[in-house]
Amino acid sequence: MTGLATGGHSTATLYEASAADCACAPGLRPVWPGARLAGPAYTVRGVGGDNLALHHAVAAAPPGHVLVADLQGAVHGHWGEVLAVAAQVRGLLGLVVDGGIRDTAELAGLGFPVFASSVAVFRTTKDHPGELGAPLVLRGVPVATGDLVVADADGVVCLPREVAPSVVARADERVAKERDILGRLRDGCSTLDLYGLSTRRQTAR
Repeated sequence: MTGLATGGHSTATLYEASAADCACAPGLRPVWPGARLAGPAYTVRGVGGDNLALHHAVAAAPPGHVLVADLQGAVHGHWGEVLAVAAQVRGLLGLVVDGGIRDTAELAGLGFPVFASSVAVFRTTKDHPGELGAPLVLRGVPVATGDLVVADADGVVCLPREVAPSVVARADERVAKERDILGRLRDGCSTLDLYGLSTRRQTAR
């Protein structure tokens, strides 16, 4: 995955392992059930209601990258089947966009993962080429080209490239610990005991 590996971890596991504010604010959702993605970001900053920047990004982004686009949350159909097919042919892994998209059934049929802030059929213009590859802020989280972006049903997490390997290693440790905890729960232990919460007094009402 172009030098970045996630170990298959969920966004929740990576977020907890990071101990950082790397989770985008809620609102970016998978546009078809089961969609998930992970890979290095290729950033796109465009103008809401115009999708020319996305056309340029599909042509410019290196294979094995995820397009991460800021379109100001505009409720328009910035992306659909045509761009998804073009992106797949180019070897791109998916799209995360603060803005609307359309053709959700077609995207599901293609198996092309898209996370967006809305679904809308409203048409777009093609007048603004946008800015490609420059740092941006996606729902409160800074993202630079090459950073690791992971998205699943729980949300979107963006990790700076330089810290991603260490976060993934800590996520491995968390998963191993949680497997042990789940086993002990199935053996009859309580969460109060396992997390050392039994000594905390319940507030009387």
